[in-house]
Amino acid sequence: MARIRRLSSAHRFRKSGPEAGEAADRAAEEAAEEIASIAAEMEHWDGTAAAEPSHRRERGRQRLASLAGALARGLGRGGRTAARGAALGARGLSDRLLDAAPRIPVRDLATLRAQHPEAGDAEELADRLTAGAVRASAAVGAGVGAAAMLPTPPTMVLEIAAETLAVAAIEVKLIAELHEAYGMRAPGGATDRAGAYVNAWTNRRGIDVTRPVGMAALRLSGELKQQLRRRLTRHTLRRVPSLTPLLIGAGIGATINSRDTRRVSDEVRHDLRRRTPADPGYWDRALPGDR
Repeated sequence: MARIRRLSSAHRFRKSGPEAGEAADRAAEEAAEEIASIAAEMEHWDGTAAAEPSHRRERGRQRLASLAGALARGLGRGGRTAARGAALGARGLSDRLLDAAPRIPVRDLATLRAQHPEAGDAEELADRLTAGAVRASAAVGAGVGAAAMLPTPPTMVLEIAAETLAVAAIEVKLIAELHEAYGMRAPGGATDRAGAYVNAWTNRRGIDVTRPVGMAALRLSGELKQQLRRRLTRHTLRRVPSLTPLLIGAGIGATINSRDTRRVSDEVRHDLRRRTPADPGYWDRALPGDR
């Protein structure tokens, strides 16, 4: 009888294996969609009017909670989500970002010009894109600060992981649209372009259009993935001290993110300015009415 019970238990375990794998795949898919959706909201911050800080903080907290929940479901096999929260290390973060990158909506130059008719040249458009990304990443930072101020933040490890991925996605979107503004779109399809922009985010410079790094190369190259993991790890570690007792606050996270996102923009724009677009007349060819 004991042997029968052991066999039955083993059978149940084997049966739950594929089901657990399918659940993890669904959770990864959900997380990728959440990351891309948070990046898409950057478009609402492009204008000159900013939301009230309290509204921004609450919106950021809600989006981070949703993403953290998706990450938790990906780690929650066997009911050990809390214990395994720290398992979402650099490898897991890089995989989630690569999954999300092709889903991040990137506006082409015609769309950007239509939405910002007052931008007379690439520099003015890039200024507006940067301002929107800075506000979006500040909202995310304020959100994790607000979560940290809760009496008992049981998923803080996952909140920090969610913030890391959300800010990375916002900055990848910014980099992609800066390339549009300066007439240097990455070649290839949407997936390959996404890989090139993630690599540009990792290295803080514009892409080399003659030798772009596509998504396949980024996933297969151990060296490139290691660079991405190191960048994500540095981003995460910079946030941990701001959550220590007596320093917890929404303003701190917002300030750190704002400063870092502006620095990313400055570094990429500096590199793009030194390059010459393949089509010198790209700006005029992207008139909104010519889409």
